[in-house]
Amino acid sequence: MGEVIVVAGATGNLGERIVRELLSKGAEVRALVRSSSDAGKVNMLENSGVKVFKVNLLNAGEVALACQGASCVVSALAGLRDVIVDTQKVLADAAVLAGVPRFIPSDYCLDFTNLRDGQNRNLDERREFQQYIDKLPIAATSIFNGPFMDLLTGPMPMILFKYKRILYWGNADQSIDFTTMDDTAAFTANAALDSSSPRFLKIAGEQISARQMAVILSEVSGHHFKLFKAGGLGLLNLLIKVARTISPAEKELYPAWQGMQYMRDMFEGRARISHYDNDRYPGMHWTGLNKCFQSKRFLQSANKWF
Repeated sequence: MGEVIVVAGATGNLGERIVRELLSKGAEVRALVRSSSDAGKVNMLENSGVKVFKVNLLNAGEVALACQGASCVVSALAGLRDVIVDTQKVLADAAVLAGVPRFIPSDYCLDFTNLRDGQNRNLDERREFQQYIDKLPIAATSIFNGPFMDLLTGPMPMILFKYKRILYWGNADQSIDFTTMDDTAAFTANAALDSSSPRFLKIAGEQISARQMAVILSEVSGHHFKLFKAGGLGLLNLLIKVARTISPAEKELYPAWQGMQYMRDMFEGRARISHYDNDRYPGMHWTGLNKCFQSKRFLQSANKWF
């Protein structure tokens, strides 16, 4: 077998993809799962050749035993502060105890290094964990991929199929980075097997503005999509405060105001990646928005309205 890579969150949407990519590259994959994890997904992991360890993710000593001999721990955990900060701290401590040289935290998001504290709850939590792991004797690599392109057919309210509009805030020409989950997983697998991966890796399958998105979607769908300006960034900031006051839903991962925070950060431009590492690993094939719009899943979503 190849290098040993430990994956936490292997039963999740992104984690499953990362595991599949690692296996395709000949890695020996160990999955850390909770006793409460979906039994069907755990069985699928085991049937694919993954060594599954049912552990208490809040017990560093127990987790460390499963990490012995690994070259990298990859976190694909999803959740709020109790997961992104507290559980990942235990995971990082366990990796250090086991002598694992490298750790990839569950970032997979906008480049938050230039964002202001207190502006985006989920990114603030990731920044807090970053400050913790940077003090540990382990090499960390965060992967910034912008929003997942896959979300354009779901939670991200940019494409208003019913009205044939592309919603934007502020500037319609502000470029935004998008990457599919599959591409992010493939890149993450490469990074996990890369002993010289740097502190930050920044990727994007597509860099595109709302205006350009309207043109591409019109061409692919055969329906004319127009721009819809919801307002300026000042108004969006006000709406975020109102939404969080009226419906705080602090225990939800993506309450309405959290999604609005991401939209503000995207259109503000602070999270825009200035240097891309797309070419770091030969053989990567990036999915652009045009190809995404022609995918079966996307067309199924669009056809419900056309």
